[in-house]
Amino acid sequence: MTNLALKESYQSFYEVAAPYLHITDNEGYKQALELIEELFEEVEDNDDDHLNGLISLLGQAIAHYEEGIAALEEFEKQSNDQAADIVMLRVLMEQHQLGVASFPEIGDKSHISRILSGERNLTKQHIALLSERFNINPSLFF
Repeated sequence: MTNLALKESYQSFYEVAAPYLHITDNEGYKQALELIEELFEEVEDNDDDHLNGLISLLGQAIAHYEEGIAALEEFEKQSNDQAADIVMLRVLMEQHQLGVASFPEIGDKSHISRILSGERNLTKQHIALLSERFNINPSLFF
């Protein structure tokens, strides 16, 4: 097979397979589950080994989507149990890979830890300084 033929075959495959390999919503997830189930049955019935690669790709896409759902559910659970300012501070820490020592505008590590545990609150001044530092709207903390 020439390079051009391989590229054309891959492009054709990708155009058809992309919705199954890059799952973005619940409907795509259901379709991928149905397809992988069909492929498993086909492999069982016909002892057809050439489908194992496709099954593996689909399995990875399904697992990736499920991990994203689990992470989102965990985030929602945590954020529903905490005040909006604490959730926003945690989001900033995660997105920017920051630790409790990374916020001199708020205070020392122990003060940040007390805020994160709910023992203390962010003040208006803290929120103004964080909003300026991260270029975000202060209303995100409320």
